[in-house]
Amino acid sequence: MQVLIQIFTNKYFLVPLLTGFLAQIFKFFLYWYINREADFRWLFYTGGMPSAHSASVMSLSTIVGINKGFDSVIFGVTLYFSLIVMYDAAGLRRAAGQQARVINKMMEELKISHRIREERLREFLGHTPFEVLVGAIFGILTGILMR
Repeated sequence: MQVLIQIFTNKYFLVPLLTGFLAQIFKFFLYWYINREADFRWLFYTGGMPSAHSASVMSLSTIVGINKGFDSVIFGVTLYFSLIVMYDAAGLRRAAGQQARVINKMMEELKISHRIREERLREFLGHTPFEVLVGAIFGILTGILMR
């Protein structure tokens, strides 16, 4: 029981978790504002503005840097993994989303002639570099405010 209390009172866990949650809420309201309809799936979707992954990892790096020092080993490790997550969000996952878009188009064309009934692939998997940057800035600011 003590371990659970320690985990759920650990700011290095809670701040990134809350930051990611806030980024997802922002994403939901941004979609609602732009499209004039509420789509609650945006509370759980990957992709879109801002990058919740980038926000989460950068808030973690920020609070580690503030509390342990920007020259500490743990800050270096945290920042390194944050950069990997952000690179992946704008690189690999974005490419997978672009491939899903092409596959979906091909499937639409095949359905006409071959009666294929496969579900559409999810196309919004990754982020543009700008969405990653905005997420990172959001995470840094959140980390500073919640330290």
